[in-house]
Amino acid sequence: MTTTTAPTRFGLSRTIRLGVRRIGFELRQYFRAGDQVFFTFLFPTVMYLIFATIFTGDIGGGPDTISMATYYLPGLIAGGIFLSGVQGLSIEIAVEKSDGTLKRLGSTPISPATYFIGKIGEVFVTAILQIALLLVVAVVLYRVELPTEPEAWIRFAWVFVLGLLTCALLGVALSSVPRSGKTASAVVIPVVLLLQFISGVYIAFTSLPEWLQNVASVFPLKWIAQGMRAAILPDSFKAVEPGGEWALGMVAIVLGVWLVVGIVLSRATFRWIRRDG
Repeated sequence: MTTTTAPTRFGLSRTIRLGVRRIGFELRQYFRAGDQVFFTFLFPTVMYLIFATIFTGDIGGGPDTISMATYYLPGLIAGGIFLSGVQGLSIEIAVEKSDGTLKRLGSTPISPATYFIGKIGEVFVTAILQIALLLVVAVVLYRVELPTEPEAWIRFAWVFVLGLLTCALLGVALSSVPRSGKTASAVVIPVVLLLQFISGVYIAFTSLPEWLQNVASVFPLKWIAQGMRAAILPDSFKAVEPGGEWALGMVAIVLGVWLVVGIVLSRATFRWIRRDG
């Protein structure tokens, strides 16, 4: 990452230590921003309440029959991961770049690594709380039965970690696109909403036209949603997936590729100040 020259840089251990300490600061800043809390933290739960209330009844057959509230849960979890990583982080960093926060940090001994440990730590903490809230609402209000098999929760864990880390790095890269903090939401939110609608978050993925499925399959959100369905829905539901399988190997490969893309783009585009600043 290209940065302005700072007087001194800390060693690795102190860099990590300071980064971990920054997580608390980033969390306080996050929860003080009411609009961000609603549109990023609470938004998946609000959408889940709407969908689970409007679309009632059951889906599937025999012992694998599930409620619509259960069916929509994995998609909204995937949407929450995408919101926390891509939307939340890209807007946050764009605003901090615009209001001079990053310029001030660039003139101190803090390194980009310390800054991003704090940011990514914030994303992981808020995403865990966000999804915990979503699961509590699902279980308490809609009597959703969560999986009991350890294998299902192992799937859930690795898809969550890999997906969130990938989305966070892509959020860092996307933060360089808006020309100012004022335009960040206008640039980022339409992209995020569009991908949610074509990636199986709000609409059953296989009900989309084939060409739109192909477009969505290029991006990571579709694969995060598929991985979450593999973790939460009965195994018989894989029959309605493209190819009739959960394709968890492909989920890992696509997310791994996007993780590398995110690392490369974030390193290439991040600066304490804009090039035209």
